[in-house]
Amino acid sequence: MSHDPSVNRSSAWERRTEWPLVLVALLFLLAYAIPILDCQVQPVVRSVCSAVLAVTWAVFVLDFLIRVWLADHRGWYVLRHIPDLLVLAVPVLRPLRLLRLLVAVRVLNRQAGSSLRGRVALYVGGAAATVIFCSALAVLDAERGHVGANIGSFGDAVWWAVSTVTTVGYGDRYPVTGEGRFVAVGLMLAGIALIGVVTASFATWLIDRVREVDAEATAATADDVHQLRIEIAALRKQIQDSAGNRPEWARDGQTNAAVAQYGALNGDLD
Repeated sequence: MSHDPSVNRSSAWERRTEWPLVLVALLFLLAYAIPILDCQVQPVVRSVCSAVLAVTWAVFVLDFLIRVWLADHRGWYVLRHIPDLLVLAVPVLRPLRLLRLLVAVRVLNRQAGSSLRGRVALYVGGAAATVIFCSALAVLDAERGHVGANIGSFGDAVWWAVSTVTTVGYGDRYPVTGEGRFVAVGLMLAGIALIGVVTASFATWLIDRVREVDAEATAATADDVHQLRIEIAALRKQIQDSAGNRPEWARDGQTNAAVAQYGALNGDLD
């Protein structure tokens, strides 16, 4: 457990702001999506959405500045969080602010219990839905209205996002603008990461199952050997007891034969 007050303060701040920032990201998503999904939106609604985008951006900037201020080594903290800084500073990267919604997936994952399949389903399902929806909005915003663009509706954008994130890539829809291609690169990397998570999780589950089967088989074999030793010991005692009622010349021969047979069986078990 860390005793650094700045680390504790920073961690406490991040815990307290997890869900509030998720709600801010949802507001950002709503204000970002409405003008994209409805080209004929009224000017008043468009102005409100622009104001919400500005306010949410200010909230994200304030959160970043507070985290920097709470950090022990502020310069090192900024260097380690260059992507956060770029998302706030570069307008073309503003759709990446929606990745704050993945915090909700992480928090909900704590409620999924210890089931590996439950965790993987929650991670992959939540992350894939978030990434696909946000990427579709971003590429539609970048492509629609440009010369040579073939992504002109939200349906086209979703189809392109699904085929890209699954690494299928039919090629019937593709971005032609620089901003759209930047979104495509991010989506490709996300698709590779999601497939890697699924593959690694399945491999881990398979290895655990093999270990469980091996452990059960080993335990069953050890129990069988133990029971067989008990039966052999009981048989030896029974032979010795019955040999005591026979003549001396017969008792010695039978006992020696039984002892030899027991030794052979015991050696085989060992």
